[in-house]
Amino acid sequence: MDMIVDPWFYAVAVPAVLLVGLSKGGFAGGLGILGVPMMALVISPLQAAGILLPILIVMDLIGVWAYRKSFHLKNLMIMVPGAAIGILIAALTASYVTDNFVRLLVGGIAVAFALDHWIGRRAEAAPKQVNQTKGTAWGAVGGFTSFVAHAGGPPFQIYMLPQKLDKRLYVGTSVMFFWAVNLIKVPPYALLGQFEITNLSTSLMLMPLAPIGMWLGIKALDLIPEKPFYRFAYMALFLVGCKLVWDGATGAFLT
Repeated sequence: MDMIVDPWFYAVAVPAVLLVGLSKGGFAGGLGILGVPMMALVISPLQAAGILLPILIVMDLIGVWAYRKSFHLKNLMIMVPGAAIGILIAALTASYVTDNFVRLLVGGIAVAFALDHWIGRRAEAAPKQVNQTKGTAWGAVGGFTSFVAHAGGPPFQIYMLPQKLDKRLYVGTSVMFFWAVNLIKVPPYALLGQFEITNLSTSLMLMPLAPIGMWLGIKALDLIPEKPFYRFAYMALFLVGCKLVWDGATGAFLT
């Protein structure tokens, strides 16, 4: 069975997959966005994305079961159709839009949103209500950026965090949203050749880590109180945004 055998790849990929599972299981995917950049230290970003997608889908299935009674259906009914539109646009423009452009765009928005939350004292504001226009728009952005650069977390957080949902409801909604997004991504990824035998074999090798990471995240969520959870979520959004800006800028201007 063809698969990656480089030990340096697994030295990076194992903690990357565990981090993604931990993040998806308990922190609404906030730091899971670092999985592909970590793996891209030793393989191409495109190959890293192809290897990770089947693992993400398995994690999603575990998350769907764990949070099957804790999700915000109205938000999902608004955001998922928007995400489908974003994925379609990304698939049709895949040869024109660069990963670095998307990283800069999403990272800049994420950093600005987190700074506005802190400087504008948004934490003290009343919870925002469900908004169909904003939900569809941010869902579309999330679908687009998830397809191009596996960077769908920040757009989701920008729309959902101001609603100040119960932490379990928030994480469950994230799990359901990205389960749908990842399933919608499968056909266009297949058409782009992302599921060739080496990638799938390597995904299978790493697959046992999926339930371990998810279990750690689900258990961690139960131990963290509401206010520290949201403080962590905004900090994660800010740090991930900085990471995306750095990756986009260095990729665009220094390579």
